[in-house]
Formats: sequence, structure tokens, C-alpha cells
Amino acid sequence: MALYINYPSWIDPYIVPFLPVRWYALMYIVAFAITYVLFRYQIKHDGRLFMTSEDSQNLFFYAILGLIIGARVFSCLFYSDTSYYLTHPWMMFWPFQDGRFVGLPGMSYHGGVVGCFLGGWIYSRRYKRDILEITDTVIAGLPLGYTFGRIGNFINSELYGRVTASPIGMVFSNAELFSTKEEWVREIADKAGMEYSIGDWINLPRFPTQLFEAFFEGIVIFLILFFILRPLKYRKNLKNGTLFSAYLMLYGFFRFFIEYMREPDRNIGYVISGGDGADNIALFTSMLNISKGQVFCFFMIIAGLALAIYLNFRRSDCNGDRRKAQSSKRKA
Repeated sequence: MALYINYPSWIDPYIVPFLPVRWYALMYIVAFAITYVLFRYQIKHDGRLFMTSEDSQNLFFYAILGLIIGARVFSCLFYSDTSYYLTHPWMMFWPFQDGRFVGLPGMSYHGGVVGCFLGGWIYSRRYKRDILEITDTVIAGLPLGYTFGRIGNFINSELYGRVTASPIGMVFSNAELFSTKEEWVREIADKAGMEYSIGDWINLPRFPTQLFEAFFEGIVIFLILFFILRPLKYRKNLKNGTLFSAYLMLYGFFRFFIEYMREPDRNIGYVISGGDGADNIALFTSMLNISKGQVFCFFMIIAGLALAIYLNFRRSDCNGDRRKAQSSKRKA
């Protein structure tokens, strides 16, 4: 009896078979649209941030441009041939390969966060806006848009997880094959109820980590930020930057642990190999084996914590200044 799920054969990554336009690209547009709609909803109903439609469109132009640049640069410098792209920087954004249009095939989420924030910062400097107030408003709705980005990864049958014998394991048709001459391959195949002969190359079930990320890093964080922390911020008059700080820590936390189920890039492997089985990245063997994505997530958590401490110090300092001012008035 098969104890795994086959990736749906009817899913095609291309919207129109004879055109090089993927569902993943459309999902990016959907993600931006959802984030924008939720941004305008907050402006209209919260009444704390005033921006016209034109202002909002300008902001999103800066932020999206920064996101695309940051995501692509990070992908090329940290997940690809760094030396090549440092000597051929124009190739980072060259959308053709071997005479074919391939678009921008590598995009780093962490680079996108940095680029998006820098784009928003440039906008805020130019138009004299509070970057943290803007960021809190954008970030409250952003995770819901992110959900569709991960669904796009699933449709593309990419960024799948490690090998597993769990009943929720899914066989992705384009995943790497493994030889049944390896004992661990036979063990997984037997547990999953797969039929094989010794010497066969088989496709083992993997965690559908794209869907895990869509749920935890998208829907769960969205519910926390939009329906819990956002109303709390305005009710308690919390500092601007509170939601951004929470997002950095929440995303970093969820992604860090989901990465244990997600297979690292084969050209990189682990950046910290502190446990057993580090030579086989297809299997989870130790929490001490750390991927590059987990390192970036760790820095996200630290950045969010540092921002929270800064905001708390800033609030305390402001409260102290107000108390001193009130004391001076009473003495006068």
C-alpha cells in the first residue's frame, strides 16, 4: 500500500503551454496586488497614515523595484557562482540563456526583504515620510501576498523538501532520483510502500515544504499581524516599527524550523555541519546541520529583537523626557 502522495500530474507551470509565462510570475503579481489592496484598506479604515492613491503607487514602485533588485542580487551572490556575477554583474538581470528567454530564475526571499525595505527607505527620504510607520502598514498585509508566492513555487514543482517516509510526503516528478543500492533509500522506499528492484533509480517522497511555508509564514503570520498586533498597536498606542519587528522575528522563527524539512541547495549544502549525516542533504539527520537560509533567518530574528529593544528604549526615553517636562512645568 502506497503511503505517499503523487504530485498532481495535471498541474502545468506554464499558464499557456506555448508561451514562456509561468503561474509563478502571475503569483508574484497577485501577491503585490493583495498587499496593495490591504495597504489601502488600512489607510482608509485605520486613519493613522494618510496617503493618496498616487502616493501609494509611488511607494509600491520603489518597494517592488527594490525587492526585485535585492532578491536577484542576493540569489546571484549568495546562492550561485559568486565570482562569475562579481565579474559579470550585468548578467544578474540578463533574462536570456542559450538563446532562450528564462526571465530571472533565481530570487532570494531574504534579499527581497532587504531590497524592499531599502526601496521604502529611499521613498520615505524623498517624500519625508516615517519609514517605520509605512513599513508597519505594508507588513501587516504582506504575509497574505507571500502565501501566493509559495503556492507559485509549488506549481513550479520547486523548493521541495527533504526525503520522508511520512504519509504527507509527496513525489515530485522532477526531483532527484536515488539508487536503491543505497540502504537508506531502500529503508525510505519500504516505509513508503514503494515497489522497486535492487539497482533501480527511484523518486522518493518529499515534504511539500512550499505548502508548509505558505501556511505558517503566510497565513499564520498574516492572522497574527493583521488581526491581533495591528489593532493592539493602535489601541495601546505602540511605537511605529512594532509590527515590522514582530514580522522579522515570526518569519525568522517559522522559516528556521521549516528549513529542517527543506533540502538545501546542492551546490551549497550546509554552511554549518555540526551533526551526523551532513554529507547527505536529502535526509534530516541533525539539528546541528545548518543551511544558509537558516543563517539568514537567525539574523532576521536578531534584527527583529534589536528593533524591539530599540523601540522599547526609545519609548522609555520619550516617557522620561515627558516626565521631566511635566516636572519642570509644576516647579514653574
